[in-house]
Amino acid sequence: ALERGKAQQGTLGSGNHFLEIQYVSDIYDDNAANAFGLFKDQMTIMIHTGSRGFGHQVCTDFLVVMEKAVKKYGIFLPDRELACAPVNSPEAQHYIAAMKAAANYAWSNRQCIMHWTRDAVMKILGTTPGSIGLSLVYDVAHNIAKTETHTINGRKQKVVVHRKGATRAFPPGHPELPEIYRHVGQPVIIPGDMGRASYVLAGCEKGMTETFGSTCHGAGRLMSRHKAIKKARGRSIWREMEDMGIIVMSAGKKTLAEEMSEAYKDISNVVDVVHNAGISTKVAKLKPLGVVKG
Repeated sequence: ALERGKAQQGTLGSGNHFLEIQYVSDIYDDNAANAFGLFKDQMTIMIHTGSRGFGHQVCTDFLVVMEKAVKKYGIFLPDRELACAPVNSPEAQHYIAAMKAAANYAWSNRQCIMHWTRDAVMKILGTTPGSIGLSLVYDVAHNIAKTETHTINGRKQKVVVHRKGATRAFPPGHPELPEIYRHVGQPVIIPGDMGRASYVLAGCEKGMTETFGSTCHGAGRLMSRHKAIKKARGRSIWREMEDMGIIVMSAGKKTLAEEMSEAYKDISNVVDVVHNAGISTKVAKLKPLGVVKG
């Protein structure tokens, strides 16, 4: 894991990872938007990347460990991909430590990219850090397990919440939130696809009882990567994006085909579902101007 990770710090990676230049097209909650420092027509930058090969190798290595632990502790599994170990066992504790290291790697990775992005913007505009106003709103993991306290059957219990393709969305007043956001709830970042929009939401109280303080992480795919490539055959996705006023940089045509808008659900519909369900509430809509794909 260390060998794979040491050369990848400060990189986006492939797949749906991106750096996107956006603007705030709509504000739905003035109070929360003010707390997050967002306003209409503001330029923003959104970064989606993680622990790269380091985290992938941690997972690969510990799947072997967990498969052995299943036999050791006599755990019945309906599916071998659910391999696990008792949370207080040495195997589980070692995995949790490795997972935390991967999460720290991911936060450091995004911080590096944010720093270099800010530096690039300053050079282009010929300005200084103090005048550019490019500060972090929030950074959150969406593939992680966290030990939290939740009310289950009327009793507070300490549990491990696994969020895969989901993101934490704690409500106003939650003690684990930063003080500057505690009165409005946790910032929730839900990226869409590179041709439509992304959203910033805030956590709600209902989410604590309905979804363990969680909401969706993104739009979700409508078609597989293979099917998207097949559908994009004979088309110039790059040109289609340019015609929409969105500049795209990508490592290759294959990535653009895999990540074209049609491959994903409409993010606005997805966000309306979680908003209407009361598990997170809309704050701002962000539309893309420029996209960098790994």
